[in-house]
Amino acid sequence: MKTEFLKNVIPFAVVTLGISGAFVTTSMQKAPKDLIPEDGYALNPQGGCSDSKTSCDTQETDYVCRIGGLSGPQAFGKDEDDRCVVKLWKPDN
Repeated sequence: MKTEFLKNVIPFAVVTLGISGAFVTTSMQKAPKDLIPEDGYALNPQGGCSDSKTSCDTQETDYVCRIGGLSGPQAFGKDEDDRCVVKLWKPDN
């Protein structure tokens, strides 16, 4: 009796979990993104961080973050060793 019950219920449970997972994934994609702006720095001739900085995002978008608009030097974020190597993205304004 138990075996027959499990044989009938398990496929239903798997389908239900799959459908629930699809709805949760879709709603997560539509959730607003609470982005924290991060300072982006241009590289100096020695490869270190320069004094020029701008506000960038860590969330990937279509464009990398640049100092002074779309045509300036690319801006990088600082890692834990204070090196400018973190790729940053243009904020959506």
